[in-house]
Amino acid sequence: MADKTDPGVSGVNQVQNQIQNLIQNMDPTDAELVAAARAGDEAAFARLFEKHKSMVSRLAYRFFSRREQVEDIIQDSFIKAYFALDSYQGGHDNSFMAWLSRITVRTCYDELRRVRRRSESNIGDLTEDEAAYLNDKLRDTSKEGNVEGAAISRDLSNKLLSRLRPEDRAVLTLLKLEELSVPEIAEIMGWSTAKVKMRSHRAQHGLRRILRKFI
Repeated sequence: MADKTDPGVSGVNQVQNQIQNLIQNMDPTDAELVAAARAGDEAAFARLFEKHKSMVSRLAYRFFSRREQVEDIIQDSFIKAYFALDSYQGGHDNSFMAWLSRITVRTCYDELRRVRRRSESNIGDLTEDEAAYLNDKLRDTSKEGNVEGAAISRDLSNKLLSRLRPEDRAVLTLLKLEELSVPEIAEIMGWSTAKVKMRSHRAQHGLRRILRKFI
């Protein structure tokens, strides 16, 4: 007599197989990749690199305009992250991105302090279009506190921000370009919220002083 398979059992098996296939085809989470990298799986860290390289690059371009500088920041940030994996404490999957972001910003800040890049981008190097645009924005600005909004393009922002002290540039970049909150900036920089507010005030005052040269 031929075996008869219970339709109900067959259906359950199909569902289980489908679930298993889905699990096998799912990309590993950051937490899983970090755990594997900690255990010595270099391929796992390579996947973390590919997954988050664009984010690190975007942050680096907020601080530096040269491609070679950005590439150095990317490399240094991931090297620091690799050797600090044992200190990483992830509470949720997105926390690795936040942790890596903090490493990247601090790497950029350290580089700004090391090089003191005041001479890289001179305010006199503005193009005619940029200077005209900036003058128009300044004339149209009704509130002094909004003058820094004139530097909206990345190139123009870099040229203006490069004249600030590294601490001031870092705080304005995170506050105005990355749109982070004061507590978030304090966590990233390892500062108190009071210091972030003080630096923000000084940075905006300094940037307004630079911009006023074009009035």
